[in-house]
Amino acid sequence: MTTGAKKPAWVVDKERNRRAEAKETVWLFGLHAVRDALMNPRREKIRLVLTKNALDKLEEAVAFSGMAPELADPRRFDVPIDEGSVHQGAALEVRPLNWGKLADVAISGEGLPLIVLLDRVTDPHNVGAVLRSAEVFGARAVVAPRHHSAPETGALAKTASGALERQPYLKVTNLSEAMEELRAMGYRLIGLDGEGTEPLAGALAATGKRPVALLLGAEGPGLREKTRETCDVVARIPFAGAFGSLNVSNAAAVALYAAANR
Repeated sequence: MTTGAKKPAWVVDKERNRRAEAKETVWLFGLHAVRDALMNPRREKIRLVLTKNALDKLEEAVAFSGMAPELADPRRFDVPIDEGSVHQGAALEVRPLNWGKLADVAISGEGLPLIVLLDRVTDPHNVGAVLRSAEVFGARAVVAPRHHSAPETGALAKTASGALERQPYLKVTNLSEAMEELRAMGYRLIGLDGEGTEPLAGALAATGKRPVALLLGAEGPGLREKTRETCDVVARIPFAGAFGSLNVSNAAAVALYAAANR
C-alpha cells in the first residue's frame, strides 16, 4: 500500500491561511459604519451590540438586517475594540467582505475602468480615506497585497464613512503579479511619486482611453523598487513653490479626480 505524496509547504500554508480567513471576524463601530454594514446584504453579520440611544437611531437598519441586538449600558460597553474608539454606542461583529477575483472586478466591475493599487500602505485611516475617494470618483477597486497592508478594521471602516461596504477592497498575494495581470487586460500602470518622470496630466493624456491603474506607495518609502519597475510610467503631481507634498490619501484623491475626468 502506498501513501500519498506529502503536500508542498506552500500548499499547506495556503490551506492554513484560507481556513484562518474563513474564521476571521472584524468589529465595526460607529453609527455610520454599523448602519451601512447592516444595510449591506453582502455582509455576513454575527453579533450586534447597541445602547438604547444607538438603537433608536439605527432602528430602520436593524429591522432591515433582521438581527436581534444586544442592549448595552453606555457606561459598560463591553466589546473587543480599542479603548478610546469613538463607537457612539454601536458595534457590529462581521466577517470580511469577499469581492471575488481581481480579473472579474477589473473587466466587468461597476464604475470606470480605473483601479487604485496600494503598495504597503498600512495605516487604516489612509486606506479608509482612499476607499472613500475611490467610491466618489467611480473606481472599480482598491487593491493591496495580502500582507503588509491595512486589514479590514473598525478604524478603517469608520474613516471610509460607508465606502468599505460598497467599494471593492481586494487583497492579492503578489502586487507585481497583479500589476502584470492588469496590464494583460489592457490597463496602463501609472505610478505616483514626487520624483516622477512626467506630470500626471501628461501621463494620463498619453494613455488615451485605455483603462488606468494608479499605483501609490506608503508615506516615506514610497513605491518599492519592484513596483516602480513594473509601472509603465512613474508620474508626479506638480506642486507650487520650492517644496510641497501630499499624503497618500490626498494624492490618491487628486489622481483619481484627474483620471476620472481626463
